[in-house]
Amino acid sequence: MSNSDNIVFVRTEMLPELPPPATETGVIKWLRENLFSSVTNSILTLISLYIIYQLLSGFLPWLFGGVWTTSSLKECREVLDGATGGCFSVLTERWNQLLFGFKYPPDQYWRIALAFVLLLIAIAPVLFQKLPRKLMYFTGLFPFIGFWLIWGGTLMTPIVILVGIIAGYIAFTRLEHNSFAMGAAGGILTAAVIIWLGGFVTGSMSGFLALEQVPSRDLGGFMLNLILGVVCVSLSLPIGIALALGRQSDMLIIKWICVVFIEFIRGVPLITLLFVANVVLAYFLPPGTNFDLILRVIIMITMFSSAYIAEVIRGGLAALPKGQYEAADSLGLDYAQSMQLIILPQALKISIPGIVNVAVGLFKDTTLVSVISMFDLVGMIRGPILASTEWNGVYWELWGFAVLLFFVVCYSISKYSQWLEQQLRTDHR
Repeated sequence: MSNSDNIVFVRTEMLPELPPPATETGVIKWLRENLFSSVTNSILTLISLYIIYQLLSGFLPWLFGGVWTTSSLKECREVLDGATGGCFSVLTERWNQLLFGFKYPPDQYWRIALAFVLLLIAIAPVLFQKLPRKLMYFTGLFPFIGFWLIWGGTLMTPIVILVGIIAGYIAFTRLEHNSFAMGAAGGILTAAVIIWLGGFVTGSMSGFLALEQVPSRDLGGFMLNLILGVVCVSLSLPIGIALALGRQSDMLIIKWICVVFIEFIRGVPLITLLFVANVVLAYFLPPGTNFDLILRVIIMITMFSSAYIAEVIRGGLAALPKGQYEAADSLGLDYAQSMQLIILPQALKISIPGIVNVAVGLFKDTTLVSVISMFDLVGMIRGPILASTEWNGVYWELWGFAVLLFFVVCYSISKYSQWLEQQLRTDHR
């Protein structure tokens, strides 16, 4: 045996790592796992791609070959001369009516834009908890600022109402230790007196930061849908919470009032309530009473949505184990404290998907106001725009624009709810 047979080989350095196979990385891996993982999925993928191709082959030439600069449908067809393309000139010609209605003063559009920007600032501390809490003061002031910007008039009117509400709240907290009823009565009376007295001050200072007053009938377009959606969702959430708690109350009168209200509203179509707000409600008011139509519609839509939100929140309350209620009792918390600190935070977290579903449905249902002669986005399309001789016959462009606006808002609400659920999912981290 030679000496070379006794030599032991010892590796001094590692071999370089080989790249993974091409089928296990990058786009090819994603396609294989998601689109071509089996024979059935491969066939369905090919069928879906064919359908998408057929749709895009007709849609893209219509979209990119569209006309944007004509003043009527007739001119648009002359420019196209038989070619494929959309008449998007209706959007450039009537964009202001689609967004703001046809009666709102064009030189006052800046008020709507400013109110929308301030709305985003006002809801930011409500939607995102990491922002400074001091911004909540502006959130409380925004309803009065927004009302003044959109409807106009003197600034003293919202100031007087705000002062009356603050004074009523102070009176309520001072008298609450005697009894809840006395505190509530004192707060309402104080607010009413201050607002009544403020009416004289408002009349004498009618020129104080006054904007051109716009009647409610002149509001329209997508702006009206946003106003109804934001106001009704904001009001229906606390009312829905109160109804859900009232339905679970041990006091039979309160419980049955909430049950009857919820079941009656849920059993009536929204369009019926809108007709009641538009026609029937006027018969129950004193002669000569001018009850604003938008206010009537807001009341009816808020009642409708609050009944559905109440059932969603009741489901969240029922999903909590009984031990949570017993834990609150063992800590010596009263009913209000246990609901505020323990029960409602958990129930609302469970109810987020249902609440968002109601909010999205409510925002889309605001288009039903067009059936009572209110010119929202759908009312503007069906009424003044399609009734005009210049654009009679344009449908896909207008309805596609409406679909785009509603999709952007509803999809944003949905994505925010998913983000919020992730932020609140602390029990599985």
